[in-house]
This record gives sequence, C-alpha cells and structure tokens, in this order.
Amino acid sequence: FGVTAGAAVITVSTLMVLNEAWYKNFPKSEFHTFNDWGEWEGIDKFGHAFSSYCIGVLGYNSLKWSGVNESSSLAFGATWGFVYQTIFEIMDGYNAQWGFSWGDMAANTLGTALFIGQQIAWREQRITPKFSFHATQYPQHRPKLLGENFGQQIVKDYNGQTYWLSTNIHSFLNKGSKFPKWISVSLGYGADGMIGGESNPSINENGQPLPSFERYSQFYFSLDIDLHRIKTKSRFVNTFLASFGLIKFPFPTLEFNKNGMVFHPIYF
Repeated sequence: FGVTAGAAVITVSTLMVLNEAWYKNFPKSEFHTFNDWGEWEGIDKFGHAFSSYCIGVLGYNSLKWSGVNESSSLAFGATWGFVYQTIFEIMDGYNAQWGFSWGDMAANTLGTALFIGQQIAWREQRITPKFSFHATQYPQHRPKLLGENFGQQIVKDYNGQTYWLSTNIHSFLNKGSKFPKWISVSLGYGADGMIGGESNPSINENGQPLPSFERYSQFYFSLDIDLHRIKTKSRFVNTFLASFGLIKFPFPTLEFNKNGMVFHPIYF
C-alpha cells in the first residue's frame, strides 16, 4: 500500500507542477489530435518508448520490493509508465498549439510491452533499451527550442540523443556457458542536423537567418556492459551499478548513415 500511495502522490504532484510550469502558459482548446509522425526524424518517439519502459521498471521493482507477487507487479507496476504518459497525452490534447498524439501513444505502448513481454517470456530483461547523449552545435542557433544549458539540452536537443537496444549475449546461451555475463551488443538510432521539428527554418524567432543543415538518420553498432549482471558482495555497490543500468556505456562504435560508415573511437 505504501508503494502504491507513494506512486500516486508522485504522479499527482508532478502533474500539478508540470501544469503550473508549462501547460498553463499555453492557450487551451477543445480536445483534439494531431499527427507528429514526421517530427525530429522519429527520435522523440524513441524517447517516449524509453521513458515508458523506465517508469515501468521502477514501478515493477518497487512493487516486487514491497512483497507484491509477479502478476500484480506486472499489471500495476510495469504499466505505470504507460498510464503516467497517457495522462500527459490527454493534457496535450487540450493544448491549442499541439494535441493528442497517436504516435506518442504507440511509442508508450511499445516501451511498456517490451518490459512486460520479456518478463512473461523469460522472467528477466535480456534486451534493454538504453540512452546516451553528447553535446552538439545546434542549440546555439535555437536555444529556447533545443536548450539553453547542458541540462536542458539532454532533454530538448534530439541531435545529441541516441537510443539503443542492448542485448545480453549470455542470457541466450546455455546456462553452463562461460561467456562473460556482463557483455552485450547494442544497436542504436540517432539523427543529426535538426533545428526544427518537421523541417529546418531559414530564420529564427527574432527574424535572423539560420545556417542550412542537412537532416539525416544515424544507425549505430557497439558493445556494451550490462551493469545489472555485475554482482559484488556490497549491496550498495550493486544498487549503484543498477541505477546506471539504462545508460549506454561509452565504447568504440560504428555509425552508418546515408554518407557511409564512420568509426567513433569512443561514442556517447
């Protein structure tokens, strides 16, 4: 009960804060939908799926820690991310400048399904979505849209975000395999050259000309470390490692884009 009540309090509190800090500053309208499939080369959709997965992991683990059984933890904990983000989508639906996005809802559903599906099939997470970020040149041209400081840019600058699917190799081998349990392979997706949603504007909000950038998608292949599989005798160390389990570990990486292949000695 305490975990459930805490989740409810956190959900309501964050929604109230967000409404005061963000939604109330924009004009309202009747509930409506809008099509944003073409924005940001799809990076925002990967963000929705990743967020839904992360919140689901938190909800599931919290209920399991409190003694709730597996089926109830999945039904009520792992779906928390989907429910939480659905509330945001409904709030968006009453905003005059955008609306309820079926694309976002599809991404939210995918993130939740990825967690629940693996728990049902394998009772563990063998394929983990992960996130990495690097600073880019683009926020200087539209800081209000892409972030005025590094903290904002992590959330707003889609050019610097990369989303990964990190697959643990050992989990697909025989139980007696001596292959290291902590090694994973990762496939990533990113995009570059974006200073606008669907297309790049030629002038900024102040009417000043903007540079011309080529927008393109990026696909990545890299190794990774599965921090969840590294166990020590220290409970604190294990918890510390697990807390970074959804962040992609920097490794040499191959990038594939429309211009060819690029090798990154270390990629964030």
